[in-house]
Amino acid sequence: METNGSLGIIAGSGKLPFILADSAHRRGERVVCVALRNEADPSLRDRVDRFHWCGVAKVGRLIRLFKKEGVDRAVMVGKVQKSRMYTPFRLLRMRPDFTTFKIWYRRTRDKSDGTLLGEFARELESKGIRVMDSSPWIQENLAGKGTLSRRNPSASEQRDIRFGVKIALGLGQLDVGQSVAVKEEAVIAVEAMEGTDAMIRRAGDLAGGGFVVVKMAKPLQDLRFDIPTIGPATIQSMADAGGRVLVVEASKTLMIDPDDLIAEANRLGICVVGVDTREMEG
Repeated sequence: METNGSLGIIAGSGKLPFILADSAHRRGERVVCVALRNEADPSLRDRVDRFHWCGVAKVGRLIRLFKKEGVDRAVMVGKVQKSRMYTPFRLLRMRPDFTTFKIWYRRTRDKSDGTLLGEFARELESKGIRVMDSSPWIQENLAGKGTLSRRNPSASEQRDIRFGVKIALGLGQLDVGQSVAVKEEAVIAVEAMEGTDAMIRRAGDLAGGGFVVVKMAKPLQDLRFDIPTIGPATIQSMADAGGRVLVVEASKTLMIDPDDLIAEANRLGICVVGVDTREMEG
């Protein structure tokens, strides 16, 4: 990865910005973080070389900060609550700058994640900042293939896994969400804007436990912006709701604190499986 510039991190919430910053430092890179206000953890300041706050609707400011700091590559990591963009009086509260206004209102045919983030990337790249996939920095945290926990899925759970993968990939083609909960080869709940943990809780309310959660990358998902992510909290949500099996896509799903995640799954008797969708299609 030849470069003379610094690495920029556009940081949302969660642990992923910390993981990426630490990995970049181990590679000897200078890290400049633009932290999204009301999303990022302030303590990230102590793990990077340069730190700036920026509003989520201030794309022009973000670009100016990166250019001033000599950033030539950027990675967007961490959660961003897209629902904030649909609250009443959002224009008054967020006060988008001209660059953001142009992207949101003039250059997008719809407001799907793929469309918005694609235009965001094009704007950065037009200013000489290449937007990159985070995977080169987080290889050791990507899910492997096969049963990752101590418990293997039962025969009925394996049927639900095959059914759930098919449904999740179909929904992904429509840009609906990454996750689906199934039980006895019936769809219990589908993830939309609320996120995976909220969907898991809803599935427990509806199905009373014993369900399978399948979380897949969307078939055309741009992994520069949104890599499927699970962590120990996901396992706890499964246990609280009565979920029995968590299925993720191998090599395309980030595992936060993977050792703790698997230890928690084993303690709670939850099966975790990594699947290769190409093999399942075959």
